[in-house]
Amino acid sequence: MTDKYQSPENGEPHEKDRQGRASEMLAPTFGAAGDATQAIAALLPELKFTIGLVTAACIITGLYFGRDVLVPLALAIFLGFVLDPLVVKLRRLGLPRTPAVIVVAIATLAVIALSATFLATQIATLSARLPTYQSNIADKLKSLRENVDRPGMFEGAFKTLEIVRREINVVVAAPRPAAAASQAPGDLPPRRVLIEETPQSVIEQAADWLKLGSGPLATTGIVMVFVVLILLDRLDLRDRMLRLWGGSLQRSTDAMDEAGARISKYLIMQLVVNASFGLPFALGLWLIGVPGALLWGVAAVITRFVPYVGPMLSSVFPLVLAFAIDPGWGMVLWTIGLICALQFISSYFIAPWLYGASTGLSAISLMTSAIFWTAMWGPVGLVMSTPLTVCLLVIGRYLPRLQFLDVLLGSQPALDTQTRIYQRLLAGDVEEATELAHDQTAGGKVTAFYDQVGMPVLRMASHDHAIASTTQHRHRVVIGMNALIDDVSEQHPSTASSGQLMAICLGAKWEVDSLAARMLAHALSLEGIPAAHRPAATVSADYVGRLDIKGAKVILLSYFSGDPRIAARQFCRRLRRRWPDAQIILGLWNAPADLLGEDACKDLGADAVVTSVNEAVVRIVALTGARLAGGYEPAQVLPDDGARVQALRASGALDARAIPLFDAASKRAADIFDVPLAMVSLIDHDRQIIGSARGPLTNAGPGGSAALSGDDLSMPRSLSMCGHVVANSQTMVVPDVARDLRFAGNPALAAKGVRFYAGAPLRSASGHLLGSLCLLDLQPRMMTDREVKLLEAMADDLVESLRQHSADWGASVPQGDVQLPASAIVGQPIAMG
Repeated sequence: MTDKYQSPENGEPHEKDRQGRASEMLAPTFGAAGDATQAIAALLPELKFTIGLVTAACIITGLYFGRDVLVPLALAIFLGFVLDPLVVKLRRLGLPRTPAVIVVAIATLAVIALSATFLATQIATLSARLPTYQSNIADKLKSLRENVDRPGMFEGAFKTLEIVRREINVVVAAPRPAAAASQAPGDLPPRRVLIEETPQSVIEQAADWLKLGSGPLATTGIVMVFVVLILLDRLDLRDRMLRLWGGSLQRSTDAMDEAGARISKYLIMQLVVNASFGLPFALGLWLIGVPGALLWGVAAVITRFVPYVGPMLSSVFPLVLAFAIDPGWGMVLWTIGLICALQFISSYFIAPWLYGASTGLSAISLMTSAIFWTAMWGPVGLVMSTPLTVCLLVIGRYLPRLQFLDVLLGSQPALDTQTRIYQRLLAGDVEEATELAHDQTAGGKVTAFYDQVGMPVLRMASHDHAIASTTQHRHRVVIGMNALIDDVSEQHPSTASSGQLMAICLGAKWEVDSLAARMLAHALSLEGIPAAHRPAATVSADYVGRLDIKGAKVILLSYFSGDPRIAARQFCRRLRRRWPDAQIILGLWNAPADLLGEDACKDLGADAVVTSVNEAVVRIVALTGARLAGGYEPAQVLPDDGARVQALRASGALDARAIPLFDAASKRAADIFDVPLAMVSLIDHDRQIIGSARGPLTNAGPGGSAALSGDDLSMPRSLSMCGHVVANSQTMVVPDVARDLRFAGNPALAAKGVRFYAGAPLRSASGHLLGSLCLLDLQPRMMTDREVKLLEAMADDLVESLRQHSADWGASVPQGDVQLPASAIVGQPIAMG
């Protein structure tokens, strides 16, 4: 009899079931205490949720009732982000921090005062001219009223509705004779009484104006005091924030750096976008003839910092003025056309181009945050909504307990592609899952889709099989994945010949095993290898005897089981007995690391073990003696490569005096990223030239270790991975070269034993690609997005340093093929098999 706690997959008890068994064993021992503990544990998630809601309510209440203090502080921090770069520049010029802060504060107040004076002067000038436009306004309003009063196409409908309304009023007012009779004949109708206020004296008017302006002036004064204090004690405030944040100092530092970078970039980009609207707006209004064009252009730059409301405010006043000035409608129409054209260009071209992912906020979160902060702090909250929400996003990204903020506010997809497809299959939405698959397989990337999306989907289904999935869920996943694979196969038919089969992919036990076998067989056929799949079945002598592999050279067994040792060993033994000449590969998609070594492979009776579709394709190609399509993907040469080579030779990168720069950069990269080898490679018209390489990279082959020279690391451009970086003009990371179809058949890489590669482009000031700063390893490894950005920043720093030094060298490098000396390879000996 099967134990109720055993997994139906391999007979091993699940962790959840072990906990259940432990609870049953402990219940008699602890009795009521154990029951109370279990009850408290069951209520713990609800208690945490309740505490979270109460905390959020307290924070929102504090934000609302503390706005008199928090609004000036928030504005001061906001201005601190804007003004701190000016303070830093003054300090670099030799001015101490306190005088630099005072100078910046005085300059800021002066700019505010001058701007206010300019705006007041322009408004006063326009106010003096407005009475001369009264006749135009009256004539246009009269014309509009006449047009409205004319019979239109809906006049009959309006009259009918008016007659109906009158009849209803008559019916409602009919039963009121008593009220009418109660009025005496001699009563007079009521008279209207007007109450005129006594005009204010000059002193009273001045007092009212002072009272009206005291609030903004006081707020401005408080904000400027906060700004000065923040600029003076910026580093101390930063240290206090790090102390309050607690936890990992690295995580806290990264969070503050990212928040500051995002907000600064947002402010700069917003200013550029506003200026790209305001300047053409002022010029266009001047050409149209609207008075105060410069005023409205400056106002547009300022008001458009206010989300959603600002663009409307910047457009209303020029339109009203154009309406008042021109006796006709030409000026109004031209102004409307100018506003629409500039708004279209700014919203759909300039803003997306400049912003990119500067804030990382989704559109709906921007709208929601604008409403929320406006409700909390009024107009100031609307202006501050985006920076404040960016801070919340970064906090949610780096604080695990508030990670939901990153999910709710961020612009990144909440679910990755494989999870989205898996969810669609669970919901029975096969059509949407197929559409997602079409997007991923566009351009013929079928093998990559199976490897990076298809297998993870099946892995999730296998994991949930005995934990959370119901019978209906399992059925939907199997049916949906079959339909998805059918659709992908129709969109990308096999390119293999119809000759003898070279590979058979078998589902070992479960339906997910069969689905993986189907995907692998299709991937092999796309690489020109005739392959077929067979569904999973119970392994027995009769099954193996009836199994028709048609003389295939390779048999691949697909397993999603967590521990397939016994079943795989038995299956391999039977297959080996039946077809002793066939090569057997085990596809262990969920197996632990101890089953992936050579000793475990021999113990299981297989010739090889693979863990991904890419690796399976490479291994089967090697075992069958076939070749991948093209053998490997050579580095492309773009049509404008001649100009790029000229830029390389004019940059000073091929000068021997650049070697110390390259040496320092490669050594720093090897130390920071902890890789055996980092190097600077330069891509000439037909070769990869090594500028410098640092690190002990040893892979002893049959002939032992041998130190390499520059010529050993140099290679034809077609074989160079750095050539791909130059061709694609972007950073390239290959976690495992041996499992990547683009490079697995590259003879130069195979001879050197390279398994990991990451290269960032060296881009000149003119935009030409000179080569790459790259990392190599003999073991597969991964890189995070942050590490990739750091590598790119180091590559940019190297190019900037090269530009500065080459300007001092003077004499240019002669044209022609230039080879750097072997002494460019510095550090410990580099050996490869």
